[in-house]
Amino acid sequence: MTQIDLNCDLGESFGHYVIGNDAEVLPLISSANVACGFHAGDFSEMHRTVARAKENHVSVGVHPGLPDLEGFGRREMKVSPLEVYDMTVYQIGALRAVAAAQKVRLNHVKPHGALYHMASENEKIAEAVVQAINDVDRDLILFGMDGTWLTRAGESAGLHVIYEAFADRTYQEDGSLTPRSRPDALIKDIDQALGQVLQMIQEGKVKTAAGGAASVRAETICVHGDGAAALAFAGTIRSELQKRGITIAAWH
Repeated sequence: MTQIDLNCDLGESFGHYVIGNDAEVLPLISSANVACGFHAGDFSEMHRTVARAKENHVSVGVHPGLPDLEGFGRREMKVSPLEVYDMTVYQIGALRAVAAAQKVRLNHVKPHGALYHMASENEKIAEAVVQAINDVDRDLILFGMDGTWLTRAGESAGLHVIYEAFADRTYQEDGSLTPRSRPDALIKDIDQALGQVLQMIQEGKVKTAAGGAASVRAETICVHGDGAAALAFAGTIRSELQKRGITIAAWH
């Protein structure tokens, strides 16, 4: 029996600004990556998102990002490994307290946006993220892409690593994601996204933007919650995977 986790980045609204389709997406996924106020979200949104996840029996994870609300955490910043360590500890701690107040235990950590890519490509940044997780709660699972510094650092530290793949992003020949600056970075067609997900799960490969093929490990599939078609993507992927006998469940 094949098990796949469906994860989504949630809790990214803040103040009067509403981002994403959290209430509608939550029943369709198994893991929620909750923003912690740096790239998006705020203390009240963290509380609401954890409560909604609990109601829907969805595992809760930390989604730490760079301190860049204006850029939604998708712009790289010149930060030191120590700063990355400190901001990751801070965000894990904040969500951990919010979750504990609702008797919810955190399950995983998945860096957001630019921090995710920086940790994937830079050994020292990766080690800083992993050290933060290790020092706060080494039982937390680390989400990351296979073949990156992030997952290698997690493995070396003895963390439980779950390999992530993306339903709505295109890939390059080396297995990395196509930069968002390119017009072909996002997949907007549901059938294309579903086909990509099935290929990644069943074959361990993904068709690249250039038409080739790259190896990929897919234990958790990300569907972005802020996308216009997020609800349709999540619903279709969940339904089609279940039709094929694939269990949708979080890893613990």
